[in-house]
Amino acid sequence: MDIISQLQEQTNKIAALTFNTFGTLQRDSPAVKLSPNYPEPPANPTEDAANFAEQPKLMSAALVQAAKQFDALVAALPLADGGEEAQLKRIAELQAENDAVGQELQRQLEAAEEELKQVRELFSQAADNCLNLKKPD
Repeated sequence: MDIISQLQEQTNKIAALTFNTFGTLQRDSPAVKLSPNYPEPPANPTEDAANFAEQPKLMSAALVQAAKQFDALVAALPLADGGEEAQLKRIAELQAENDAVGQELQRQLEAAEEELKQVRELFSQAADNCLNLKKPD
């Protein structure tokens, strides 16, 4: 897998971890009394209070690890030497090379189509000769 695809995958992983972390924290966090005028909020039926205290640490560690992997992938990207002008020159060179290869492929395609046409004609003649529908020349 190329580096750009890896970066996209890592970005998706970070987004999923962030989404799941916020959702879990929102779902499992204990209720808070907003004002002394309101009654005490009902207890959140969590299975284990210690588990809730540990979840943010584990999720934060997973997010930090994913961010470090992303940073490592970014550091592995090749550096652009020479600035924007050099990049534009390289793009123009690659485009010219692409055009030349495209023209060569087009010529080969046309030659292959002509050869196919000849083969079909010869096959038709051979089939006609085999069926004695047409006398050989």
